[in-house]
Amino acid sequence: MVNEKGQTKRTIKQAEEQALKPEAKVPEQVTDPFAEVLGQVEMAYVAYVEAQRKAATAYRGRERQREKVCKEAEQQATNACEEATEQALRVRQKNEQEAEEAYKKAREEAEEAYKKAREKDAEIYQESVRQALRVCKETIEQAWKASRETSEQTWKIFQGDKVRGDQSD
Repeated sequence: MVNEKGQTKRTIKQAEEQALKPEAKVPEQVTDPFAEVLGQVEMAYVAYVEAQRKAATAYRGRERQREKVCKEAEQQATNACEEATEQALRVRQKNEQEAEEAYKKAREEAEEAYKKAREKDAEIYQESVRQALRVCKETIEQAWKASRETSEQTWKIFQGDKVRGDQSD
């Protein structure tokens, strides 16, 4: 290896000297197999670095794309959730409104039924009072009639008249 370094230095020195001589002929390129392999290794390394850079760029691009897809899915899920929540709120408000209307209608119907029942009760009460007063009046009239008849019979007996039903003598 030391020998190869020395040879490489001599070759470089010779190349420099020949480059300084304007009239000197450029020697034919000497092909050093080690230099050729080194060149291939350098090119392979450059290709490797370039491939690694492209892979990193592709990876970052793929990560950005994945992130974009995730954010879009997240936004869609958020939008769907908000829409479902709003729909549920609308349904709830509609149900509450319908319940309130049903309550008011039932209350009005109950109040109307109560009012009619009170009116019917008042009519029944008035009719019952009228019947009771009529019966009372009739009973009083019958009592006075019976009292007069009894009084008349008593007066006739007191006067000596015979009662019509007693004429058996």
